[in-house]
Amino acid sequence: MRTEVAEVLIDIEAQLRQLSLWERLPPSSRALASVEPFCVDTLSLPQWLQFVFLPTLYRMLEEGAPLPERCAITPMAEEFFRGSQLATADLLASLRRMDRLLSGE
Repeated sequence: MRTEVAEVLIDIEAQLRQLSLWERLPPSSRALASVEPFCVDTLSLPQWLQFVFLPTLYRMLEEGAPLPERCAITPMAEEFFRGSQLATADLLASLRRMDRLLSGE
């Protein structure tokens, strides 16, 4: 399963880049220190994926740490991208796959 998680992380990064949602500069340390789910008060969802979710899971994989037992990013992503003109179907599919992998479905 850890290999599958790593593959999906790579897919998510590639899709963010393809959609031109990948940022060169990180947000401020204050923005990253938000205690709200998904840092909704300080980051956009793509920023949260890039600067919080992906690095956290990559670090967990590298350290052999236990992975989260539940994940539900897809509903937040669907809401965030609702009405967007971006072609997000592949990104949403990867997020759905990650939700399933981490939630044991």
